[in-house]
Amino acid sequence: MRRDRIRARNRRRGEDSGQVTAFVVVMASAFILCLALVIEGGGALRAKNNAMTIAQEAARVGAQQLDWAAYRSGTVQIDAAAASQAAQGFLSTSGATGTVTVNGDTVTVTASLSYDSAMLPMGNTVDGTASARPYTEPTT
Repeated sequence: MRRDRIRARNRRRGEDSGQVTAFVVVMASAFILCLALVIEGGGALRAKNNAMTIAQEAARVGAQQLDWAAYRSGTVQIDAAAASQAAQGFLSTSGATGTVTVNGDTVTVTASLSYDSAMLPMGNTVDGTASARPYTEPTT
């Protein structure tokens, strides 16, 4: 008897069953999407930072490959073939791919890393580029 009165009162007011459920579904989906974007953005930034670090270190390794004959005569010059080989070796040891260019006394390295996306199907390759030059200072 009491249930019938409650049902009748709800019919007079306008039934709203199921409306909260739709709101919760929409809000939960939006929250999960925002969470996925934060996680994927963090993963992409971390991978980009790793690619930059690897490129910097590979460029330093390449810049250390001096032409010793020229150095002994007083000129600081990079051995281009040795610099390219050393930087490529560092890239492959680090698990990255990339390109190495030697232009005069500057070694430029572009490192490419792939990362696995956790939640969203996003692009999974990032690049980092760095340059290095040999630093020499006369000793007295």
